[in-house]
Amino acid sequence: MSRKTVNTALTTAGILFIFWFGLTFVLAPETIAPTFGLPSWPSGDGGGFLVLKGIRDVGNGLILSVLLLTGQRRALAWVLLAGSVIPFGDMATVLAHHGSAGAAFGVHGLTAVGMVVTGLLTLRETRQPSGAPASAPAPAAA
Repeated sequence: MSRKTVNTALTTAGILFIFWFGLTFVLAPETIAPTFGLPSWPSGDGGGFLVLKGIRDVGNGLILSVLLLTGQRRALAWVLLAGSVIPFGDMATVLAHHGSAGAAFGVHGLTAVGMVVTGLLTLRETRQPSGAPASAPAPAAA
């Protein structure tokens, strides 16, 4: 199996995971919210923040999907690396608010690490060989 195939499979799995979480937060926030890891949730109109979290995830999934489907693999790698700040931030937020350490590390931490690993693997896949000769122009026809 080629490196590109493995990286594509990892990226696709990550995108599907992000879409699933995002859509669940948009469509049924009360069922998925407890899995985020925070000890309490907004009441009253505060539940709209859960939908915002879902929209953020769907938007990130769309960005990654566009880069993957258009073959912009180097940009995809950089966006994966930059985007890993979001689950790292979620992990830090859960821990700072005395939430579930299991959810912080097991959901958010693993997601962030997965994004970093996939981003680095994809960067490695797309790098130019250091000793490769420049392509020479074709000889002129006589």
